[in-house]
Amino acid sequence: MTQPEYVARNQRLWTEWSSDYAKSDRRSWATGDVKWGIWRVPESEAHVFPEVTGRDVLELGCGTAYVSSWIQRRGGRAVALDPTAAQLETAARFQREFDVRFPLVQAVAESVPMSDGNFDVIISEYGASIWADPYKWVPEASRLIRPGGELVFLLNSMLLMLCLPEEDAPAGDLLINDYFGMHRFETAFDDSVNFHLGHGDWIRLLRKNGFEIIDLVELRPGEDATTSYDFVTLEWARRWPSEEVWKARRAS
Repeated sequence: MTQPEYVARNQRLWTEWSSDYAKSDRRSWATGDVKWGIWRVPESEAHVFPEVTGRDVLELGCGTAYVSSWIQRRGGRAVALDPTAAQLETAARFQREFDVRFPLVQAVAESVPMSDGNFDVIISEYGASIWADPYKWVPEASRLIRPGGELVFLLNSMLLMLCLPEEDAPAGDLLINDYFGMHRFETAFDDSVNFHLGHGDWIRLLRKNGFEIIDLVELRPGEDATTSYDFVTLEWARRWPSEEVWKARRAS
C-alpha cells in the first residue's frame, strides 16, 4: 500500500521532536504511573485504562511506547506500532534501560501488517488518534480487534479544535473553525497534518465499523496541573475540555 502523502510530513516532524520526547517520556517509563494526556491526569481520576491482564493489546502510534510499557507491566501482551524510526529507537533504548520488553513494529496505522482479529484491545494516546486519517485507521482497528474487544483513544477535544487560531497561539474563548466538515487540519507553522472529527461523525464512523460506544471521557486537569504545551492554558482547560477519550467495543 502506498503511504498517504501526509505521513512523510508528519514523520519529519516527529523525527525532529524525538529527542524532546525522549526526555519528557522517560519519566513515564521510569515510574510506570498511568497519567493521561498533556495535563497528565491520573488514571485514578480518569478511569481510562482498559483491563489488559492476559490480553493482546496493540498501541497505534506509540511514539516512545510508554503506554505499551504500562500495559506490559500490568500483565498485558503489548505490541507497539509507529511509523517513525527515531521514536522506535527511543522506545528500544528504554526497553533495555528498564527491562520491559515487547515487540516494536514500524508501520502506519492506516495499513497494519498483521492478521485479522489479533488483538483484544487497541489503544492510542495522541498517536493514530490524531496523526492518521480516522476514515482509514478506524476500519483497520476494526479488522484487527476480536469480537468483544475494546478500542480506546485519546485526542484533542472537539471544542478545543474549534477554538484554535491558525497562528501558533493558545485557544481562546471564541469559536473560530467550522464544526461541519471538520476532518483534516494543516498547521502552517510546523507543516504538520492532523485529523479531528465532530462527535456525530465519530459516532457514525465507529458504528459503521462495528463498534458500540461505551463512554466519552472529557478530561479535566487538576488546579495545579502543568504542561509543556502552549496551545491551551490551564484556565481554559479547567473551564472546557481540552482532551477527550473515546471508549468503544467491537460487536460480537
